[in-house]
Amino acid sequence: MPGTAPGGHRRARRPVALIAAVAIVAAAVGGGSALLAENLTGRSAGNGSPVNGTATSRSVSTGGTVTGVAAAVGPSVVEITATSQTGRSTGSGVITTSDGEILTNNHVISGASSIKITFSNGKTATAEVVGTNPDFDMALVKAQDVSGLRAAVLGDSDKVKVGDEVVAIGSPEGLSGTVTSGIISALDRDVTVQKEDGQGSQGQGQGPGGDGQWPFEFGGGQYNGEVGGTTTTYKALQTDASLNPGNSGGALVNMRGEIIGINSAMYSPTSAAGAQSRDAGSVGLGFAIPINKVKQILDDLRDGGSGSGGGS
Repeated sequence: MPGTAPGGHRRARRPVALIAAVAIVAAAVGGGSALLAENLTGRSAGNGSPVNGTATSRSVSTGGTVTGVAAAVGPSVVEITATSQTGRSTGSGVITTSDGEILTNNHVISGASSIKITFSNGKTATAEVVGTNPDFDMALVKAQDVSGLRAAVLGDSDKVKVGDEVVAIGSPEGLSGTVTSGIISALDRDVTVQKEDGQGSQGQGQGPGGDGQWPFEFGGGQYNGEVGGTTTTYKALQTDASLNPGNSGGALVNMRGEIIGINSAMYSPTSAAGAQSRDAGSVGLGFAIPINKVKQILDDLRDGGSGSGGGS
């Protein structure tokens, strides 16, 4: 799918709309698992065998519960491990076709020399980049030698309202299939990020932000290092569903089991200068790229383009 109150200042006294620090949720190397949706079955593609899975279905039955959403959508969300010359980063992705097309954030795979996909049952496959669109911080990758995967149902983000219940699914800190829930807190939040990594991931870091945080701008301020001269701004959905490093590229889902956003950013209370990235964590301020914006560029991504047309 990568400014907080300095010591002694209470966050409650600072206007979130102006000061909220958005730490791009790209990558923390880790292992283990949390809540896993075990519907996907098959063999690892690493040995040349296909990953066989549940046939793609356009109907989603969730019962309107978090448990139902997790069971229905979990098999459509993967962990993505991108390796570059400078290290390894972990993010998330959303399956869009039964033969292995996967949406993620551009900053998750930017600069990668190899990409590994881990499915919800722990099976793996290699992947190649199909297309990228840095202006929307989106990318499409293709898992190799797979078939019969459960593709996610893409919803309508224009119908999203403040207060709607949502579920986030991804791989924070490498914990595949982690499920959190919350509501839509706000709409149309402007988030400005660097278009390209330019130097690969920083070990356990998320990008070129210095100590594991992807640089960004929000509310007129710069956080997690210099953003650089080539940036893009997109209007994001804001949610209080917990997001952490590694959630980037994962699914923000409504209670009907439809993808309404691609998780991309988080507020980190330790993103001030000198803070340690290992101390970063969710405080209930997460951001996602609306799925209708992603739909607008999906055909271009499938054609291999690195399209333009900024996120605003």
